[in-house]
Amino acid sequence: MTLHSSWVALTGQTRENTRLTQIGATTPANPLQARSGILPGSYDGQYRVSGFWLEGTSAMAATLHEGRAVIQGLSNQGVYPVTLDATVVLTFADGDALSNRIDLVVLRIYDGSYDTSGKYEAAVEIVRGTPAATPVAPAAPPLSLPLYKVAVPAGTSAGKGGINWATAMTDLRVPTVAVGGILPTLGEIAPGAYPGQYQDSNGSLQRWDGSAWVPYPAALGGIAPKGTLTTASYVGQYRDTPQRVLQRWNGTAWLPAVPGPLFAENLDSGSTTSVTYTRTLEETAVPQVQVTFTAPVSGAVLLTYGARMAPVGNAGAAAFTTVRVTQGGTEIWAPDDERAVIAAGDPGTSASTTTRLANLTADLPYSVTLMHRVSIPGVKTWFDNLFLRVEPLL
Repeated sequence: MTLHSSWVALTGQTRENTRLTQIGATTPANPLQARSGILPGSYDGQYRVSGFWLEGTSAMAATLHEGRAVIQGLSNQGVYPVTLDATVVLTFADGDALSNRIDLVVLRIYDGSYDTSGKYEAAVEIVRGTPAATPVAPAAPPLSLPLYKVAVPAGTSAGKGGINWATAMTDLRVPTVAVGGILPTLGEIAPGAYPGQYQDSNGSLQRWDGSAWVPYPAALGGIAPKGTLTTASYVGQYRDTPQRVLQRWNGTAWLPAVPGPLFAENLDSGSTTSVTYTRTLEETAVPQVQVTFTAPVSGAVLLTYGARMAPVGNAGAAAFTTVRVTQGGTEIWAPDDERAVIAAGDPGTSASTTTRLANLTADLPYSVTLMHRVSIPGVKTWFDNLFLRVEPLL
């Protein structure tokens, strides 16, 4: 096994060392330092990262496969590229007699110019953990890149079953790519280094916006798929919903991107004897008809409404249905006869109308309510087949 490194050894760096380790993989962590990690890639393209893959091959030994990585030192040290060009077998010490332990497999740089090792080389090492009733992994040594945690049960040895490699290993490898590349993360969550950085997180492309990873294509003005976006990053962002409704973020709330038309109706007839406009009808399961809507950017909507109206037993009486429009506690349109549909005499008559409501404030909620009255006091008037439609004008 030859573990190549560059710019570590005081003498003896070969041209081969330099060629193998000039890998150009430096995902920024800050202006001076890079993200330590392993270069992604696999022989058949099926895996995000196959470099430095650890494979259990005997009772107490595992094979570490070839790969390339970078290890960041202190800000004044720079980044150390390393390459393992062939597999290496790692042998784990037998388990403690009484307690379990966790070992750590690391790539490590020794640089005698910055540490007290007196060595100038790269190494693959097993850092043995401390046996305990509830063991924890040991701390990674300085200037090292953790690869795997390996659980070593108490009493384990080559003659006593060995390590269960199917369950003993925890993959700690993190990838890194050249600046500007899309980082294929393996589940770890780390902040980005600059707005506009991209990562592929478990199959979801994300962009760092300066404070959070935002799902793509939402970050670029595209439509975020349903279920991927709760908090918007900017006014005008779009998302799909599980109800298949396209929504737009207005700065404070998600609203339908193409609002309406909205529709309400009452097919259960009700009556009134009021000569002043009232929203409430008697003798019906639906005492009022109302639609609440969000004003479009144009500030205008079409209102269409109507009913079948019948003043009972009085040919001279007239029935009126009109609308009242409010915004919160403010009345925008009071009910009046100018906008009413009218039916006179008995039997009843159906009537409807369409009118334009304008000068609304975009994105504010408004309510439209059907209002009813009769022209002659005491004449019971029936209202049936009531409907109200609100259609935004774009």
